[in-house]
Amino acid sequence: MESDCGVGRRTSEVIAPANSGERRLVLVIGAIVFVDTMFYAAIAPLLPDLAHQLHLSKLSAGAMTAAYPAGTLIGSIPGGMLAARYGPKVAVVAGLTLLAASTLAFGFLDNAAALDAARFAEGLGGACSWAGGLAWIVAEAPVARRGALIGNALGAAIGGALFGPVIGTIATAVGRAPTFSGVVVISGVLIVQAHRLPSPQFGTDQGVRDALAALRQRPIALGMWLVALPAVASGLVNVLGPLRLHQFGASAAAIGATFLVAAAIEAVLSPAIGGLSDRRGRLVPLRFGLAAATAVLLCFTLPRQAVLLAVVIVAISCALSAFWAPAMAMLSDAADARGLNQGLAAALMNLAWAAGQIGGSGVGGAAAKAVGDGVPMAVAAALCAATLAVIVTRPPVALTGSAEPAVEERPVAEMISPASISTTDRSRRI
Repeated sequence: MESDCGVGRRTSEVIAPANSGERRLVLVIGAIVFVDTMFYAAIAPLLPDLAHQLHLSKLSAGAMTAAYPAGTLIGSIPGGMLAARYGPKVAVVAGLTLLAASTLAFGFLDNAAALDAARFAEGLGGACSWAGGLAWIVAEAPVARRGALIGNALGAAIGGALFGPVIGTIATAVGRAPTFSGVVVISGVLIVQAHRLPSPQFGTDQGVRDALAALRQRPIALGMWLVALPAVASGLVNVLGPLRLHQFGASAAAIGATFLVAAAIEAVLSPAIGGLSDRRGRLVPLRFGLAAATAVLLCFTLPRQAVLLAVVIVAISCALSAFWAPAMAMLSDAADARGLNQGLAAALMNLAWAAGQIGGSGVGGAAAKAVGDGVPMAVAAALCAATLAVIVTRPPVALTGSAEPAVEERPVAEMISPASISTTDRSRRI
C-alpha cells in the first residue's frame, strides 16, 4: 500500500529498530530544542507583568512575543546554509552560544526595546539550532522512521514549552535575572554533548537560489504552509491567551498551569502522531488536525470564565499537535525527492514557522487591538477550513513512483550519495 504523500510505503516492510547512536542523537538534539523552546515559552506568564511594568499595549505585547520568531525568520536561511555548508554540528553550537548570551541579557534588561532585541537574538540562535538539529536527525535516520524521530524531537521541544511557563512563573516570583542566569551553564553542557556526537559529512554548493527555487514545487510549498498554519494559530494563542486569562482574573500561576497542561498533552501526542504519519501517510493526521483546529479556534472567544477559556486553550493545543511532525516530515520527503540539501529544507521549515508566528502574534495582536480577539481567531479557523478543503479535493501526488519500493532502511545521506545521482547533481550531497 502506498502512502498518500511522501515516500511510498508498503505494508509488508519491516522497520529496523533504532540503534544506540540514533537514540543518543535524538536525545541530545531533543535536549537542545527543549532548552530553546523552554526560554521561548517562558514569556507567557511574564507577559501580563511586563505589560503592566512597561505599559505595553496588546500591540507592544504582541511585538515582544513576535521578536523571537522574527529573529528565526531572519536567521532561517543563514542558519540553514551554515548547516548545509559546514555541517549541522557547527550550526547547533552557534545556536546554543547565541541562546546563552541573549537569554542572559533578557534576565537583566528592563527596557521594552532592549527586551525585544534580546528575544530577537534568541530567535536567531533558535534558527541555527533547529536547522542543524533537524538536518542532523534527517541525515542519520531511516526514511521509515523520519516522522517518528521528528516527532520525538518535537516532543522534547514541546516539553521545553511545557516547562517554559514554569520558568516564567518562577521568574515572576523571584526575578528574571537569577532565573535566567542558569542558561549559560546548561548551554555549555549541551555544547560539549553535541561535540561528542559524530557529524554527517555535509558540504554543498546549494544556496539561497536553490532554496527559493524549491518553493515553486507544490509538495514543498504545501509542506511549508502546513508548518506555517499551526504557527499562526499558536502565535495568536500565545499572545491573546495569557492576556484574556488575566482579564478574567487568572493569576500568573494559573496562566502558567494552563500552558503547562496544554504542552504536556502535546508533548505526548507529537511522537505518536509522527509515527502514525510514517505508517499511514502524512495527510491522515493532518486532515484530523485541520478539522479539529477549525472547530476549537472558533470557540476561543465564547468562554466568559478563566477555567473554561483554559479548557479551550488546551483543546487548541491538542488540535495543533497533529500538524507539526507530519508537515515537517512531508517537507523533508519533498526535499529528498528534489535533491535539496536537508540543511536548506530545515531552513524552509524555520522560515515557515517564523512567518506563521509573526503573523499570529504580531499581526494577530494588532488586529485584536483594533477589532477584538474574535476576528483574528475566525480568520485562523477559516484558513484551516480552506486548507482542509484543498488537501481533500486536491491531495498532493506521491513523491516517488508508485511502482518503486521505498528504500526504508538507508539513511538519507546514503540515498543521495554520489553513486546514486547523476553527474550534473554530484554537488548536491548531504
